[in-house]
Amino acid sequence: MGVERITAHGRKLSGVEHIKEESRLLRGGIAAELASDSTHFAESDTQLLKVHGTYQQYDRDDATARKQAGIEKDYRLMVRVKYLGLDALADRFGNGTLRITTRQGIQFHGVLKGDLKPAIKAINDGLMTTLAACGDVVRNVMSTPAPICDAVHARLEADAKMLSERLAPKSRAYHEIWLDGEPTGEPESEPLYGATYLPRKFKIAIGTPSDNSVDVLTNDLGIIALFAGQTLIGYNLAVGGGLGITHNKPKTYPRLASPVVFVEPDDFVAAVEAVITLQRDHGDRSDRKHARLKYLVDERGLPWVKAEIERRVGKALADPRPMPPFEIVDHLGWHPQGDGRWYLGVPVPSGRVLDGDATRLRSVLRQVIGEYAIDPVLTPSQDILLSNIRTADKVAIEATLRAAGVVLASEIAPVQRWALACPALPTCGLALAEAERIREPLIDAIAAALARHGLGQERLSVRITGCPNGCARPYAGDIGIVGRMPGHYALFVGGDFEGTRLNFRLLGRVAEADLPARLEVLFAHFAAHRGAGEGFGDFCNRLGSEALLALYGAEIDAPRRRKAG
Repeated sequence: MGVERITAHGRKLSGVEHIKEESRLLRGGIAAELASDSTHFAESDTQLLKVHGTYQQYDRDDATARKQAGIEKDYRLMVRVKYLGLDALADRFGNGTLRITTRQGIQFHGVLKGDLKPAIKAINDGLMTTLAACGDVVRNVMSTPAPICDAVHARLEADAKMLSERLAPKSRAYHEIWLDGEPTGEPESEPLYGATYLPRKFKIAIGTPSDNSVDVLTNDLGIIALFAGQTLIGYNLAVGGGLGITHNKPKTYPRLASPVVFVEPDDFVAAVEAVITLQRDHGDRSDRKHARLKYLVDERGLPWVKAEIERRVGKALADPRPMPPFEIVDHLGWHPQGDGRWYLGVPVPSGRVLDGDATRLRSVLRQVIGEYAIDPVLTPSQDILLSNIRTADKVAIEATLRAAGVVLASEIAPVQRWALACPALPTCGLALAEAERIREPLIDAIAAALARHGLGQERLSVRITGCPNGCARPYAGDIGIVGRMPGHYALFVGGDFEGTRLNFRLLGRVAEADLPARLEVLFAHFAAHRGAGEGFGDFCNRLGSEALLALYGAEIDAPRRRKAG
C-alpha cells in the first residue's frame, strides 16, 4: 500500500500533484501514447501535456449526438505557441486558423493526436517552441507590445526574453518526446521548480505606469519598471494577482497584485526567483482551486511575503516606490517607431486570424508581412502590430488591407477596439456559455446602445468569457460578461479602464439577448449624471451596486433580484 503524502497545510496532495511527482520530470506515458493508434491521451498524460504546450479538447457542439450514437468524442488538441510565424502550419495541422491569445501567444485549434508530434517538431524547426506555454510552470512573460526604438522598450523586451528563457523548465523530456532527442543517461533536475514543479500556473508580466496594456496587476507577479527618462531606476514587484473564480464559491475570488518591494536592477533576477520559489514551497498543493499565489498572499500577509523574498534574496529590500497613475496606450492605427519607420496596429476580433466570406485577414497578413518584410508583434488585446514599415509603403499597405476587407481601427467604435473574448465553445472544456462566437453581434449591439445616448466615442473595455476562470480578464475591465450557463451570463461593472481596480458583480444571471438592454439602462444614467471626465467604470463604482440596481425599477422585482444576484 502506498503512503499518502500530506502537504504543509496538513491536507492530502491533489491528484495532479501525484501525477507530476511520478512523471519522471514531465515524461509520463506521453511517448507511449504517441506510438499507439488511439485518438486521445490518457487523463494523467493530459495534465503533463500542458507543460509541453498543448491541451486535449473535443468538439462540444456534436458531443451529445456522438454519445447517443455510441461514437467516441471528436478529440482534437490545441497547441499554444509563444511567437508568430506559423501560418504555413495552420492548414497542415490545424483548422486553418490562428488565434492570438490575451497573453501575446498563438494557438492552433483542431490538431489531431496523430499530427501532434509533427506539428510541435515543425514549430521547433521554425525556431519557436511550445514549452511552458501551459501547465504548472511560469508561462510566457508578457511585455508592453509597442515596437518603439528607445532604451525603455529595449529594456522591457530584453527583460521579458531573459526571464522567459531563464524560467523555462530544464527537463530534457520535451526534446526527447517531440524532437527525438536521445536520453543522455546523465542525472537531471529542475533547480528552480523541483520534481513536482509549481502548485499551479504562474503568470508574469512587465509593464510601465505609462503603458499598462499588459494588465500587469492581473498576474501572479506584476513587474512595474520605473525609469527616469530613458534610464532604468529599478522595479516595483507586485504579487498575488489572478482572476479565476468559481461561481457561488466565495472562497475563490479575483485579486489584483499588491506592490510589495522595490528592487534595483542588480537584484532583479534574484527577487523574481524568490517570488516563484516562495509559491513553490508554500502554495497549496491539496486544492487546485486554492493553489494560486493570491490565496497565499492573503493568508500570510504582505509583511510575511516581503520578509520571505528578502530571506531568499539574502538582503533587505526597499518598500515599493511611488508611481504615477497607470495609463493604457491605444496601439491600434499608425504610430511612429522612433527610428524613421512606423507600426500599424490592426484589429483582430477575438484574436482569430482567418479568411472569411467578407475578410481575408489571414491571407492578407501573410501577403504584406512577406512583401514588405514586416515584423509582426502580438498584443494582450488580441490584436497584431505590423512593425518596421517604411513611410513610402504606408499607403500601399493600408490599401492592400482594405482591399482584403480588413476593417481598420479608424472605422470602428472605441468599445469595439477594446473588447476581448475567450474561445469558449465549442473547444474549451470549461466553457459554460459562448464568448468568441457572440462577440461581434454583442459588441455591435452595445456600440449601438452607447451611440443612442451620445456615447459612441466613449472609451471603455468589455471582456467576455464563457466561464468564470477569467482568460479574457473580465474582472479587470469596465464591463465583464461571464458565462453562467448556456445562454446566460453574470454581469460585472465598476472596474477602471486602466486596470487598477476590480469590478463587481451587478447581476448574477442575464440572458444573452437581454445584455445590451441591461447595459443601456446604465448607459442612459451615465450620460445624464456622469462627472467631468468620469469614465463609465468609475461612474458605476461611485454609485455602487444598490444604486445601480435601483435604476432597473420594476424590471427586476425582489424574487428575480435574489435570483440574479
